[in-house]
Amino acid sequence: MITPLHVPSAPPAVGPYSHAVLCSGRMLYLSGQIALDDSGTLIDGSVTEQTRRALQNVSTILASQGATLQNVVKTLVLLQNMDDFAAMNAAYAEAFGTHQPARSAFAVSALPKGALVEIEVIACLES
Repeated sequence: MITPLHVPSAPPAVGPYSHAVLCSGRMLYLSGQIALDDSGTLIDGSVTEQTRRALQNVSTILASQGATLQNVVKTLVLLQNMDDFAAMNAAYAEAFGTHQPARSAFAVSALPKGALVEIEVIACLES
């Protein structure tokens, strides 16, 4: 069964998509999250601050399904500029701690709303 999720406590989606999709009650696929505040406005700040906020938004969506960052098995990090990789990586490591999911990271020409970073995750819920 495929269940689209719209999480009221997360910032609103920027387009016609779900915050996440739950597949077979176990795999959770989150849409990419940028550093939106609760009103849907991109926060001002460095890539460090935007990474922290994007991961806060990821955590909010995960929590709606009883999960945490510890349930994440794969991430995709998109950066507006690869020169920001080290700063993003430090904030990312701070959030995940010793848990190290598989990850891809690369630069793109632009992100929604002028964001500096976007983070997408796949999580496995406890059975």
